[in-house]
Parts: sequence; structure tokens; C-alpha cells
Amino acid sequence: MRILQVSAEIFPLLKTGGLADIAGALPPALLAAGCDIRVLLPGFPAVMAGLKDPVRVGAFGTPWGDQVEVLFGALPAVSQGAHTVFAYVLSAPALYNRPGNPYEDAHKQAYADNHRRFAALGWAAAHLAHGLDRLWRAQLVHAHDWHAALAPACLAAWNDGRGARVPSVFTIHNLAYQGVFWPQNFPDLGLPGPMFSMHGLEYYGQISFMKAGLTYASHITTVSPTYAREIQTPEQGCGLDGLLRDRAGSLSGILNAVDDHVWNPAKDVHLKHHFDVRNMAGKALNKAALQTEMGLAVSADAPLFAVVSRLTEQKGLPLVLAGLDEIIGRGGQLLVLGNGDTALEQAFAHHARGNPAQIAFRTGYDESLAHRIFAGSDIIQVPSRFEPCGLTQMYGLKYGTLPLVRRVGGLADTVTDTDLETLDNQSATGIVFNEFTVEDYRHAVRRAFALYHRRSDWSHVRQTGMRIAFDWATAAQRYTTLYESLIQAP
Repeated sequence: MRILQVSAEIFPLLKTGGLADIAGALPPALLAAGCDIRVLLPGFPAVMAGLKDPVRVGAFGTPWGDQVEVLFGALPAVSQGAHTVFAYVLSAPALYNRPGNPYEDAHKQAYADNHRRFAALGWAAAHLAHGLDRLWRAQLVHAHDWHAALAPACLAAWNDGRGARVPSVFTIHNLAYQGVFWPQNFPDLGLPGPMFSMHGLEYYGQISFMKAGLTYASHITTVSPTYAREIQTPEQGCGLDGLLRDRAGSLSGILNAVDDHVWNPAKDVHLKHHFDVRNMAGKALNKAALQTEMGLAVSADAPLFAVVSRLTEQKGLPLVLAGLDEIIGRGGQLLVLGNGDTALEQAFAHHARGNPAQIAFRTGYDESLAHRIFAGSDIIQVPSRFEPCGLTQMYGLKYGTLPLVRRVGGLADTVTDTDLETLDNQSATGIVFNEFTVEDYRHAVRRAFALYHRRSDWSHVRQTGMRIAFDWATAAQRYTTLYESLIQAP
């Protein structure tokens, strides 16, 4: 099967969140499963720098009158072993060669022409599915998140919707980020006028790229089974739950996985002290090194709670701030790595300055430091209001760092709460709480302390988590089965 994966990011070349990890890990897994997969990416500087031996395969005109060149080459940084990942990259410096992150300028303001930048990505997918590259033509397009969500609409609109349609899969990584633009931007998209309607891209008078993917994709997936159910409710549907209920027969959840080539404490290139479930000595050494690096008091007995996250209300960071005294007052430590909401950044920085022996804060995202945090911490916190899948808790499990999570989305699918029953049947892997309240969060923190002080139980729970295999081979097989059914459908 010839599959074209479309995304705005790909690890390790360009990453702002978990989307990049999935976009980078899935292609090698699909290659190993027998798919002929190529990826399509915008020509951001980091992507262009990672493209080996690029050749021009063609160009196409945008609806607003520009020409976009399409380059083809290999991505050595994404490839694994004998499985070389090949990519199409849009060479359009005016669209993609900019400071800031892929979506915002240095002042955290979204680029005013983001609708054009990602419409070009959608049309490139349609062109590659209809012969732009004379040597390779996609049989199915797999688009990830709102940045690539116009691809299914462009495929549906190709040749005014006449002729055989190339099937598409659209994966929701986070329904809350929808790519919403002003209605006056619709002509720039190059789509037929009737698509700007309640049954198309129109969303409360505006344009929603996310809605385009949900409406026109042949099949919709999310990144966990529980989230697939939750987004069909008003509470978590972000205004799109009605559409998702209508499409429930073409909606499924495929749980994300962890790339063992990148996240493996026995081989992690970012660690000085390796360890595994049979020999945990390196875990304690990593903890002491991390405490020293971050200026915390070096104490083996102080449970180290960590956060590696975008700093947003969705991720439950206000709960962490409100329950901070519960951690510190009981002799624990808190380490936070992330950026986002300015008020949250300032609050964590303020607490770190006031108590540097117990609280450390590092703004931004540092991939190497993130690995050291997972290896050296005792508890990784993901107390989210909603969570499509979450990779953080899975990284924690692999590194013997117990997740403290809320029972929602993919967190509910991947972490088993610790109680007398789950301790007895040896299924416990972390601490899970139910309600998005300070009271429930603080109770979860107290339970984490109680478990930490029961060293034998703590060790058993940690070992159970480390033995769980969140493997990409299983996820890839589920995707290939889905692809086959869509390609073979009449």
C-alpha cells in the first residue's frame, strides 16, 4: 500500500508537542509492517536541513497565485535501521522560513496567513495523490491534526468531486486546537463555495480546518479509545460533538505507542546512568544527578514530583500550583519543565525562587533534559482536564517514574490506579484520581506519598509499569488493517 502521511511536525527534526513524536515514530513502524509510506511536510528550516539529497519532483499553483515547489528526499534522522523514511517537502520560503515556532512568531502571536500556509499543505497532498510525482502516487492520505486537516477536503474537491476519490484518514491529536480562521479567508483555500456551509468547513460563521478533516475524511481516528468516546459528548466535543456522533461509524481510537529507539532507559543517549527493570541502580544515580543539575537538595528520601508539559490550564497545572504545599509540606520536591501560559510560567518561577531547595522550574522545552527528568524523577504528573492520549505518562512508566494522572482520555487507558485489589493482582501502575478539583488532586498526592513510603509496594508497582509494552508494531498493524479496508472499499 502506498500511504502518504501529512503532518506539520516530525521528531527529531521539529517538535512542539506529542504530535511530532507520533509523526516520527509511525512511518518506520508502518515500513516494518510492509507499507510503502512517505511523509509530506512543510519546508520549515529544520525540516529542510534534515532532508538528504533533495530533488524537485514538481510544483503546483496555490489558489492565491503563488508557486510551491515539491522536493523529495530521505530523512535520515527519522529513519530506523533498514527502514529509510522518504519525504516530500514543500519548498516555499515565503510561507515557512520564519522565526518563532511553526505556528507563532516570537511574540506568541499566530501568523496571520496560517490559513494559506496549511492550505498549501492540504493541496500538496491532493496533488501527490493525483500524479504530481510521476514515479509514485499515494493510494491513501493520512492527515494529522488541524494543520493537515484540509487534505481530505482537497481530495474531495479534486476535479469538482468527479471521478474516483482517494481515501483519507484523519487523526485528531487534540480536538481543542482547531485551526479556526475568518470567513473572508475562504477564497484563499481554493475550495468550492458550497464547502463553506454547515455541512462543510463553516463553524459558527468562521472556517474550521479541524471540521474539514472531520467532515471529508473517509475515516477518523483519535489517539486513544477513551478519547474517541469522550469527544462525542458536549463536555469534550469542543462544539463538534454532534458531527462526531454523526460520524461515529467511521470513528475509532488507536492508542499511541512509545518509540523504543528513543525512549529506553537501558540505552538512552541522554543518560549517564542506564538502568532497566532488572537492575534499577542507575535510577537512583540519575535522581541525584538531576537534583544537583537543577539546584535541588540532593536527597534520596525526598520523593521528586515532575511535570514535563505545555503550561496550560488543560494540563491541570493550576491544580499543581494549588496543591504545591501538599508536596513541599510533606518533604517532597517539584521540578517543572515547560512553557506556555505566561501567568503559569511566572507562578512556577516565583515559587522556585522562594524555595530553590525543593522547587525547580525551567522554561522552554529541552529534549535532553526531558529524558533526564523521566530517568531521575519518582512521580510524573499529568493531572489533565482532558487528554487525548498523553505520551508523558507512558514515558514515565518506561523509566520507572510512576504517573499521577486524572482518569480521562488516554490516561485512563494507560494507567491503572493503585489500591488493595490492584496491589494484590499486581496490575497497579500509578496513582489515578477522578475529579478535576484541588481536593481530589491533593488526595492523590497524599496517596503517592503513602505508596512511596511503602518501599516494597512502590518497587512492585514500578516494575509492573516498566514491563508494559506500548509498542508501535501493534499500533501499526491496526493502522494497516484500517488502510486496507479503505483502499479496498468500493
